Parts: sequence; structure tokens; C-alpha cells
Amino acid sequence: MARRLARVNSQLQREITRILRSEVRDPRVGMPVVTEVRVTSDLSFARVFVRLAGGGRERDQAMKGLAASAAFIRGSLGAELHIRRVPELRFVEDTSLEHAARIEQILKDVLPGDGAAGEGEET
Repeated sequence: MARRLARVNSQLQREITRILRSEVRDPRVGMPVVTEVRVTSDLSFARVFVRLAGGGRERDQAMKGLAASAAFIRGSLGAELHIRRVPELRFVEDTSLEHAARIEQILKDVLPGDGAAGEGEET
């Protein structure tokens, strides 16, 4: 079953990306990058992780546009895919890059600058 879910996740990611780029006309949406799709085991819900460009207000507007387009995208998926149940789509902003940058900055602040800790030291 896990293999099937992985295939469904991958297929949904490809199709949602295609639909966002070619069919969705909401100007708020812009050009999001679909980074991952996670479908529940019963195929009732799918969390669609997207990376958005712009500042805070632009991102908020893009998320509202994606939420408003979810039913249209789901309908397009139903017409395109051959699965029994098309999951309800929930868009989530992917903040993993910002999170990784924050961790990297914290590590730079904590660790020695030259990275040569322990080399050439006598005890």
C-alpha cells in the first residue's frame, strides 16, 4: 500500500503543477512550486506543499488564491486521473528552506568560525 501511495503522491504532484501553470487563472496564485504532496491512506485528503515567492502579504494572497482554486484543481484532477476518489486538496506553505537557513545561522553563531576546532591543540 505504501508504494501505491508514493505513486499517487508523485502523480498528484506532477498534475497539480501542470494545472497550476496552465489552467489556473487567479492572479493571486502566481507561480508556486509544488514541493511535495502527501495523501492520506484512504485518499480522502491531500496536503499539497508549495513554495511561494514574494513577501508576507503576497504569500498570504497566494495562499488564499490557492484555497479558492482547490475545487477547480480537484475537478481537473478528476477528469485527468483514473483513480476512484480524488482527494480534497489542502495547500500548505513549504517553509523548509527558511527553517534550514535559520538552523544554519544558529550553527554558525554557536560553532567556531574557522572550523579548525581541536586541530593542533595540546592537552
